[in-house]
This record gives sequence, C-alpha cells and structure tokens, in this order.
Amino acid sequence: MAYWIINSLIVFALCVLLAGVLIPQILLIAYRRKLFDEVDERKIHKGLIPRLGGIAFVPVILLSIALTIAANIISGSPQFGNVFFNNSLLMIALFCSLQLLYLVGIADDLIGIKYRAKFVVQIVCAVLLISAGCWFTTLAGSLGIENMPSWMGMPFTAIVIVFIINAMNLIDGIDGLASGLSSIATGIYGISFLLLGEYAYAIISLASLGVLCPFFYYNVFGDVKKHSKIFMGDTGSLTIGLILSMLGIKLFTHPYDPVLNFQPAVLAFSPLIIPSFDVLRVYLVRIRQHRSPFLPDKNHIHHKFLAAGMNPRTAMVTIITISTLFTLINLGLSRMLNINIIVMLDVIIWLIFNSYLNAHIRRHKEAEAEARSAKKNH
Repeated sequence: MAYWIINSLIVFALCVLLAGVLIPQILLIAYRRKLFDEVDERKIHKGLIPRLGGIAFVPVILLSIALTIAANIISGSPQFGNVFFNNSLLMIALFCSLQLLYLVGIADDLIGIKYRAKFVVQIVCAVLLISAGCWFTTLAGSLGIENMPSWMGMPFTAIVIVFIINAMNLIDGIDGLASGLSSIATGIYGISFLLLGEYAYAIISLASLGVLCPFFYYNVFGDVKKHSKIFMGDTGSLTIGLILSMLGIKLFTHPYDPVLNFQPAVLAFSPLIIPSFDVLRVYLVRIRQHRSPFLPDKNHIHHKFLAAGMNPRTAMVTIITISTLFTLINLGLSRMLNINIIVMLDVIIWLIFNSYLNAHIRRHKEAEAEARSAKKNH
C-alpha cells in the first residue's frame, strides 16, 4: 500500500506542478490573442476573462501518468505500469474519449459549437467506454435491482455518462464551483479506490484532483486587472465530467469490501448529488415551461443563491459545503440504511431545501422592491 500511496502522491504533485506552470502560459497566450469569454446577460463575471483553463487538464494528466510509469520502469518497478496495462482496453477507450471531448471543447471555447454536435460526441464517448466494459452490471439494490442484463445496463450507462458530463458542464456558472465540486469527488474517489486496491482508478482520480487545485486558485483568486483569472470552459468541464462518470460507474459497480466499510455505490453517487439533482430539476422546469431542455437560462442552483442575495464567493462555498455534507451524511447512513432509503431521503431533503430557497428569494425580492419604492418616494 505504501508503494501506491507514494506513487499516487507523485502523480498528484506532478499534476499540480505542471498545471501550475501551464495555466499562466495559457493566460499569456489568451490575453495576447484576445481569446476571452464573451459577456452576456446570463454571465455573472465582469471584464475580459479567458475561458481556456481546461486546455491544461488532459495533457497534464496524461503526461504526469506517463512520466511516473517511465520512472517506475527505469527504477525496476513495473507494477505501476502494469495496473494500466491490465486495464488497457478501458484506458485506451478513456483516453480516446478524452481526446474527442478535448477537441470539441477547444472548438466550442474558441468559435462555439451547437449543443446537438456536442451531444453526438458525448454519445460516441459513452459508446467507447461501454464497449471497453465500463457499464452498469448492477444497481446495487437500487429500485430492487441487483444484476443488470447487458441490454438494460448498456443503454442506461450511456444515459448516465451523457447526463453527468452535461451536469458538470452546466454547474460551471460561478468561480470555483465546478472545480470545487469536482475536487471533492475526485478526492473521495481517489481515497476509495486506493483502499479498494483499484490503483489505476485511484491514480486517475488523484491526477484529476492535481490539475484542479492550481486551476481553482487561478479561477477563484485570480485578478482580472492583473490578467491572472481564467475559466475552465467547455474543454475543462466536459473532460472532467467524462472522467467523473467513468470513475463513478467503476466505484458504483464495485463489490462491497469490508476494508472500505461503506457501500461503494453510495460513495459513487453522493459527491455528484448537487450537479445531478440540479440539472435534473432545471431540465424538468424547462420542459414544463415548454422550452428546450438544452437552451440556457438562469435557473441553476448558483443562480438561485445569487438571487437570494449571496455574492458569488459565498454561494460557491455554501454549495460545496452542502455537497460535502450530503456525502458525509450519506456515508454515515450507508452503514445503517438501504440505498433506496438513502436516495429517497436525499430527494426529500433536496426538495425541502429548494422550497426554502425559493421562499427566501421571494422575500429578498420583496425587500428589494420595498427599498426601491421607499428610496423613490424620498
């Protein structure tokens, strides 16, 4: 175990270092070439900010893992590389899928791509992962389903992969939110896979966490005036969404292990509750209002917090804290309750929370209207 912990930390440190070096170079190029995120009525930010931070993600992850494999082979320790070679089909499918989404993300960030084209590419990526054996063979007792036949599990997996990719893409609305939620998820997945002995997935998790950490710093604490602020763009959110979907499926379908002492399925879905529940709610609202579920609006959870009077930084910290609490509570309940009851409780808590938030927004708007009226009268 010590060998794998050390190597995982090496990959993590390499990703932090390389991303920390690469992101400032991306910023430099973006400002010189005037590659900025366009400001419109839906955008919260002010000023000219590049949205190419995600360009660093995939190359840094692949390079860090490759360098560590090479270093282990040279030092006479081939087992690090063997864990990837033993899962070679899925690794190839994952890296090919990442490259596809990476290219589509860059194109979208630079010139814009219609959502239908992105949707098709996401389905192709899902098919690649499924063909390599990454699909739901079980629902771990959810809805009373244990084992899933391939004719049911494969299409269900495609839906889940596309759903999670879009959930991470759509939650990327305020500084630090998508990267913060993804960091929580990759950190939990990395530790879980290490404990389960699934070292290839642990390394991919921690490598992803490594690139997210320096990006989070530049995204949240960067200064527009000093040209040090950057967004991840679709390049980042799409590729991180794909990685999270693959890791989540592998953890969800992993057999129970007493070493972990938690239900792997609960560990898999809990960190993704906020983006998943939010995008599902938004889609349902759009459909109920007879609008396309894929057309953007300002109805996401972060928009609600802003409408309730919070500033973006406070909203980001609050949402990430809520996500962490969901995960910790679910892990505690997983020792006592069935997964169906846990999911039901999550849904009930989410509905109550949204009702409270909506009521708070109404009170905040009424207070603002009264303040404007009083100011006008005076």
